[in-house]
Amino acid sequence: MSWTRRPLSEVADLCLGKMLDEKKNKGDPLPYLANVNVRWGAFDLDNLREMRFESHELDRYGLKYGDIVMCEGGEPGRCAIWKDEVPGMMIQKALHRIRPHEDLDHRFLYYSFLLKGRHNGFSGLFTGSTIKHLPGQNLAKVEVCYPPKAEQQRIADMLSAYDDLIENNRRRIKLLQDAARLLYREWFVHLRFPGHEHVKVVDGVPEGWALTNIGEVASFVGRGITPQYDEEANGWVINQKCIRDGLLSMVPARRQRTVVPEQKIVRRGDVLINSTGEGTLGRVAQVIEEMSNCTVDSHVTIVRPSEVLGALYLGQALMAKEALLKTMGRGATNQTELARGDIEALPILVPGHSIRAEFENFCESLYPQISTLIEQNDKLRQARDLLLPRLMSGELAV
Repeated sequence: MSWTRRPLSEVADLCLGKMLDEKKNKGDPLPYLANVNVRWGAFDLDNLREMRFESHELDRYGLKYGDIVMCEGGEPGRCAIWKDEVPGMMIQKALHRIRPHEDLDHRFLYYSFLLKGRHNGFSGLFTGSTIKHLPGQNLAKVEVCYPPKAEQQRIADMLSAYDDLIENNRRRIKLLQDAARLLYREWFVHLRFPGHEHVKVVDGVPEGWALTNIGEVASFVGRGITPQYDEEANGWVINQKCIRDGLLSMVPARRQRTVVPEQKIVRRGDVLINSTGEGTLGRVAQVIEEMSNCTVDSHVTIVRPSEVLGALYLGQALMAKEALLKTMGRGATNQTELARGDIEALPILVPGHSIRAEFENFCESLYPQISTLIEQNDKLRQARDLLLPRLMSGELAV
């Protein structure tokens, strides 16, 4: 059965979002998506910002179920399908809204973009020497090759089955993470730990506890290396893209051949903090498995626990400070950095040994489950990505 090939402008309606201008914008404040809110296949909907929109702008810049939202800058071409996660959502100028016509399944179109992104298929359309952009007139020229709609739907059903499983695992991971975060907040922020009724608290510090700073409870705080990338090398380097949502993913990690000082080799229990960049600054994740021959690059800070404090408690304490860390950057907007001294100066409570051990044991019971779900998702992505080119080219019939 033959497939049709047409430019995107003939099979979908394209629209760039609204310019952010607080002085000129009028109307009612509504949530909007910016570049940083869009991932491949998903949206980061935490800490959404608002912009004023007038009534005549709602259709032009608003989202409907099935719209594809694509980054115009940052990582141009990165996109996800909008599924009405938040009512009344709008888009900012850094994003394209792609609304497929009736003869094109929105999921099939998304997987066409995913395949193109995997093979740098958008790069020839970019403008800009340092900061890349994908202008609307270039996006309109992207060729879309597609079969009849019934076959599109069968292909999309097969690929989305993998993504549905991945999303389900993500939800389970988040529930496990939330369990640790909520317990940390209850015991060590609100100080409603077991037996708190019988413990005297002075200036926010329970009797028998201590208030100190990160520098006093860490055996090492420091940035990583400037790597020499080599896809044939045995070493690995973790970068900013590896740290998101309190988790460490090795999928974006790269191979490198630089000789790494012993203290900068990543160990189980290390807490990693993104220490540069707009949108990524302050993200925190903990290494919860043994790692071999792995380090971090110079944009990431390692905070290594000492014997003074349990590793998992330190990890939760720093993750609880993520919102604060995001505000602590120094320098220009696009070159903001977290200084080592500022991280070391962060205050931290050191609880009594028994309560800390009880908390560590609770976290230890959760982390193997999280590791298993992460491993499952990596395998599901690999399986989907093996099928993707064969299905989207018609090589493999459904």
